[in-house]
Amino acid sequence: MPNHHRAQSEYLRPLSTFLLALLLLQGCNALNPLCGSARPAPIIGALSPSTIAFAQVQKGFVLTVNGGQFVSASIVVVNGATLSTLATSRKQLQTTITIAVISAAGAASVTVNTPSGNSGNLGCTSGGTSHALLLTIT
Repeated sequence: MPNHHRAQSEYLRPLSTFLLALLLLQGCNALNPLCGSARPAPIIGALSPSTIAFAQVQKGFVLTVNGGQFVSASIVVVNGATLSTLATSRKQLQTTITIAVISAAGAASVTVNTPSGNSGNLGCTSGGTSHALLLTIT
């Protein structure tokens, strides 16, 4: 005759394992209902174009930043200068590069900054700066 009386811990073990896995995969923000306005840190994957001629900079050209976790407040930063940025989607940003930002051939550091949301001091992470990619100017 099977034992139909399982210990309560046998039923809770799968639930606690699931919650721990969720916490590890999603971070603290996933379980904190007060983190609703927290913004993800941006991720850069590629620049388009990644190499340009200085003559293109002199005319002004549109740089497309591909990646992920962009929001409408995300800003492209080139060599420390914040630029007017258009978020075309959560995976793409566009900005115009001119000689006001790049004054000679060489390499330019491109990052994306997302300001923090309204999470305050609630144990939520919000916003941040991506790693840098290099834009080559010939």
